[in-house]
Amino acid sequence: MNKVIIVGAGINGLVAANYLVKSGFDVSIIEKKSQTGGACIKDTVEIRNKKIDFAYGPTVLGMMPDFIFKETGLSKITQGYYPKTPKLVYFNGKETSTKIYQDHLKLEEELRDKWGETGKVNAFRNDENKVIKFIQELYKNGTSPSTDIANDCLGKELTRLWITGNAKDLLDHYFSSEKTKLYMGMTVIESGPASLYEPGTAFTIPLMDSGSVFDGYWGFVKTGIWKITENLTKINKDLGVKFYLESNIQEVDNDKNSISFSKNSKDFKLNYDQLIFATDPLTPSKFIKDFKNDINLDLIGTSGKVTAFFKNPVRWKDSNNYSDSFRFIFSVDTLESFENASQNALNDLDDYFPGFIQIYPEGSAQRKMDNNEYFDKLIFFTKNISYNKKALSLDKVKDKIISTVIPHIENPEDLVFSKFLTPKDLNETFLFPKGNIDHITLSGKQNFEKRTFSSKKDNFYSYYGYENIYYCGAGSFPCGSVAGTSGYMCSKQLIGNIKTHKD
Repeated sequence: MNKVIIVGAGINGLVAANYLVKSGFDVSIIEKKSQTGGACIKDTVEIRNKKIDFAYGPTVLGMMPDFIFKETGLSKITQGYYPKTPKLVYFNGKETSTKIYQDHLKLEEELRDKWGETGKVNAFRNDENKVIKFIQELYKNGTSPSTDIANDCLGKELTRLWITGNAKDLLDHYFSSEKTKLYMGMTVIESGPASLYEPGTAFTIPLMDSGSVFDGYWGFVKTGIWKITENLTKINKDLGVKFYLESNIQEVDNDKNSISFSKNSKDFKLNYDQLIFATDPLTPSKFIKDFKNDINLDLIGTSGKVTAFFKNPVRWKDSNNYSDSFRFIFSVDTLESFENASQNALNDLDDYFPGFIQIYPEGSAQRKMDNNEYFDKLIFFTKNISYNKKALSLDKVKDKIISTVIPHIENPEDLVFSKFLTPKDLNETFLFPKGNIDHITLSGKQNFEKRTFSSKKDNFYSYYGYENIYYCGAGSFPCGSVAGTSGYMCSKQLIGNIKTHKD
């Protein structure tokens, strides 16, 4: 039986293991930490003698393809929910919101009335959906991304605008209002401070809506998003996947196809036919014997999050009947100021440059799924925080983030506790290189077909040309998030390569 060892028990390692073991492979997973899940795990805090679990890393689910959710077995034991109410957007402390409707015609009317938008909103959504469908077909078929394939499927004009072009040109092509451009373009700096003017950054915009588990939208998991990796771990164990937790790798000898590691003060050596790293992109280079390639990556992350706990359900001053809606608060009004704030964080000119805050109504969503907890939870996902300090030394930044949201809430006195994570914390807690939630920045030189470490077009997920070493961590195509897409695509490519060699 073909032996596969996977290093890393995050979502991609777990998804790859699921597909490989069901295809007849002998699969083992080696994990440094004492639990599986990678960054998709829970933390627990005690407030007023009550223990409450909350998402330590990612909070919302959105980029997972529906076929992975179903084929892995997750759909049978995992309940999800996404808000069908409009998203709400606020600018510069204004108390009333602009509603981002899912209906294209209602959205067009709303943006015209609120932001003076006279551009091509409907055309943008229609073209975006074409690109999203194209991306989703790459996922399902396990097809390595390439500009040639994009040209064939989308045509040269859409490929130029949405795949190889820069975000600024894409937004200018469709919209007239700066506020519309800001809202539609904010995902460009989701992982790190990619420049809006850099070729290839347009692709991030459709990429972030390319999951299909919630019809392309983002939502929540009952109890918490960590149930995705907890449940998939259980499924994989039942299928026969072997787990080696709390294991420290010493060396990968690819001449002898062996990996050495220690566990509980004992030394182990396992042989493999194929080795998959479902880790950050730097880790393999530390352990592969005689690794000689130079690695030059944009790594800096500038995202942080505050989890805020309220003793009673949050009451919003505006649109409280949309209590489960995502809300966005922008501290800038123009693309130029948006770009400047992002680049200032990159250059570490200060601890925090307010850009935008995404508010995830975790507590309200849990109540919708009949999971009533002792405390309500709001998560403030925040841009732009510099990399050089941990949360413990940035109380003023945390206070500024909270004070931006609190004016929109009727019962701020119910806020009883908050937990802050900075990029530096994300680096130390989850081993994200330079605190980047997608492991490497979604810049033009690290996006779409360039989001690979392989020199071989026919072996997209190989690691620096090694014949039987693969990489499917968040630094590979498509990107991070709790999706498992790169784990699936890598396993599909590996299975195809084995079949080809046998034939």
